[in-house]
Amino acid sequence: MSRRAKPLSLEEKRKRMVDLFHETRDFMQLRELEKIAPKQKGIIEKSVKEVLDGLVADGLVQTEKIGTSNYYWAYPGSAAHQIRARLDKAKRDLAELQEKEVQVAAAIDEATAARQDTEERRRLLGEFDAAQASMDKLKAEVAKFKDRDPVVLRAKEQGIKVAVSAVNRWTDNIYTLQSYCRNTFGISSADFSAQFNVPDDLEYIDSC
Repeated sequence: MSRRAKPLSLEEKRKRMVDLFHETRDFMQLRELEKIAPKQKGIIEKSVKEVLDGLVADGLVQTEKIGTSNYYWAYPGSAAHQIRARLDKAKRDLAELQEKEVQVAAAIDEATAARQDTEERRRLLGEFDAAQASMDKLKAEVAKFKDRDPVVLRAKEQGIKVAVSAVNRWTDNIYTLQSYCRNTFGISSADFSAQFNVPDDLEYIDSC
């Protein structure tokens, strides 16, 4: 009596699914993958969609709706992997930035109360400006790649979304502090902007 094959772990299914895309280098719909994946990679049909959704969420498989159908693909290539690595690093950097937000808010509150042009305040505003500059740089890079590989373009566009998210998070933080200073210390929006060199046209950024 033959022994039953050991069920694949989720990680093994993910790897095999990515390998399938890299080997075929083709665009496929879900129903095609549900037929091909069990035969070529041993991934049971009922788990294909779950594995595929996870890979799309992690940016390892691309998807696009054309007409009424969703198509999936993933190409091997060092350029795409390098860009993905850069995006992963950007996400990690943003996570660290979030952890510092409480400390940054407290530092700005203290600087506001003291009404002093401190080195810490200049540093915090410099970080905000750097985030905006990073977003502008990524937008310029996307413009250069607009006529090239669509996979690389989507990765660049994701980079813009990450940068825009960082800038808007800082903008939201500044507005929150502005409201806190107005309600707590009676500092007007104009005085707050003048004290901390906040531009009059400060607003949230649209990534489109």
